[in-house]
Amino acid sequence: MSKYKPFVSPDVSKTIAVYPGTFDPITEGHLDIIQRALYLFDRVIVAIAENVSKKPLFSLEERVQMIKDCFPADEKRIEVDTVNGLIVDYAYTKGAKAIVRGLRAVSDFDYEFQLALMNRRIEREVETVFLMTGFRWIYISSSIIKEAARYGGDVGGLVPDHVCEKLRLCFLGNNK
Repeated sequence: MSKYKPFVSPDVSKTIAVYPGTFDPITEGHLDIIQRALYLFDRVIVAIAENVSKKPLFSLEERVQMIKDCFPADEKRIEVDTVNGLIVDYAYTKGAKAIVRGLRAVSDFDYEFQLALMNRRIEREVETVFLMTGFRWIYISSSIIKEAARYGGDVGGLVPDHVCEKLRLCFLGNNK
């Protein structure tokens, strides 16, 4: 007889995942991960994290609105929220069974693996699920997009149209 008991979720009909990030700004790569997470989970909470080590271009309120503008008003399976503190604690309090993380390259995996192990140690009921970024988005990041936009580069197609416009307005006349 196995010493392991099968895990039975108290409410398997409503699985929730948290997809955290700074989303400064949200990219098509982020949206790809969200759409694929919705295939696996009943609800996805996009949690915009306050990261004190980063100086964001957009305020929390602007990032929340940019993300909400990506989804139809009738999309009840997506929630956008802000979080300050440990993501694993936030996920647990929201009843999430998983934290979704996108991976672009092996360099992402090293950091994400360490983070997943620490989260598992802090809260064993919240799993980390890694999704590989779609091949067409593997080379983009919010940082690279901001840098290109800052110098007048065309970031159309890499971010949603309304985000592209916000970037354009932000850097209008700024070629530094």
